[in-house]
Amino acid sequence: MSIKLDILQIQEFLPHRYPFLLVDKVVECEPGVRLLAVKNVTYNEPFFQGHFPHLPIMPGVLILEALAQATGLLASETDPNLGKGMTYYLVGIDNARFKRPVSPGDQLMLEAKFVKSKRNIWSFDCRAEVEGEFVASANIMCAAAVD
Repeated sequence: MSIKLDILQIQEFLPHRYPFLLVDKVVECEPGVRLLAVKNVTYNEPFFQGHFPHLPIMPGVLILEALAQATGLLASETDPNLGKGMTYYLVGIDNARFKRPVSPGDQLMLEAKFVKSKRNIWSFDCRAEVEGEFVASANIMCAAAVD
C-alpha cells in the first residue's frame, strides 16, 4: 500500500511552517518501510539571500533538516500514535555526506528508509537526489516525546 500526501496533509503531521517547512509533498510512502518526498527549491527561499548571493546554493544543514522532516512523516504514517500529543525531535545525525550543490530550480527528492525503532527512538537511512543524481545522505535518529 503506497500513501501520498499533499501539503495540507503534511501540515497535519509536521509542526513546521514557512519558511521552515521543507517538504512539499509525499509521492510514495510504505509505512514501516520507506517514504519518498519532494522539496521544490525556488529562488524565493529566504536562505538564498545570504547563502550565497553570487552563487545561490541550499545549505547542507537544510538538506539534512528536509530529510529529518521526511523521517517524521514516515514515522507518523508507521505509528498512528505519533502526532497525537507528541513532538518528534531530531536527536542524531551520523555519516552525513554531501556530493553536489542544490540550486534554485532543482527538485530535491528525499528518501527515508526505516531501520529500527526502540522505545521512543527511531532510526532511518536517508538519501537526497536531484534528477537521479546523489546529493546527500545520512543516518538520522529522532525521538518522540509527549508534549
